[in-house]
Amino acid sequence: MNSPEKPAIAGSEELKQCCSRLYESDIATLLLGDSFHPGGLTLTERVGRLLQLTSRSRVLDMASGKGASAMFIAERFGCEVIGIEYGRKNVEQANDESTRRGLGRRARFQQADAESLSFPDASFDAVICECAFCTFPDKARVASEFARVLCHGGQLGMSDLTRGPSLPKELDGLLAWVSCIGDARPIEDYYTFLVSAGLSLETTEMHNDALVETVGQIRTKLLGVEIMTGLKKLNLPDLDLAVARQMAKSALNAIQQGQLGYAIITARKSKEYVQR
Repeated sequence: MNSPEKPAIAGSEELKQCCSRLYESDIATLLLGDSFHPGGLTLTERVGRLLQLTSRSRVLDMASGKGASAMFIAERFGCEVIGIEYGRKNVEQANDESTRRGLGRRARFQQADAESLSFPDASFDAVICECAFCTFPDKARVASEFARVLCHGGQLGMSDLTRGPSLPKELDGLLAWVSCIGDARPIEDYYTFLVSAGLSLETTEMHNDALVETVGQIRTKLLGVEIMTGLKKLNLPDLDLAVARQMAKSALNAIQQGQLGYAIITARKSKEYVQR
């Protein structure tokens, strides 16, 4: 089975660096809060329950951002979680917060590239990836890394944006990519990446309502940002408010028309797995 490919709109390293800068920025925290994905920690807990995490589980959180999900999982299920993130600043902040909360080795963070992990084969009982797979330039490689680092019988819990065959032009380009829209895929493409990597699909749940809520919150916050900027009480020179407003409006329309959605997918590494 061949993995679906799509021409990159920029170099691989440029995309990774753009994503890293965005998710380390004050803009991201202002618009998205601590959990950089639809549904927040409610859907993180849902993923943990689907994976049947316990205090004996060793979990890898791919693209862990500021560490909110990893620390929540460690506290909620009592398991050990290692989060990897491309950007150094988020890793440092996440480790500081984990120490402040007294989590010790139960939640720790490393700077790493999801396309080339340093962990040995079969290192984790579960891998979690929330609203990040769509931003990885080489999705087939990342899916292979999912499978490689999972123990036999281990599970992947992935949540991500899904899309129809076409989107409005406002939802294309570099900003849309790093905002998790530009290279979101039809759900069948995600299945293909995972199956091609040697994983067996188990569960799919649609949570479009969480995506609608997130986009609505962003539109409201953008209005507040515009007012504060106009009053000169806020200065965000890297944010083009007009472009951001139009993109949020187009995203909401696309969700309402069934062109964008949000899904949780779980898959398992079978005992017959052969590394691709």
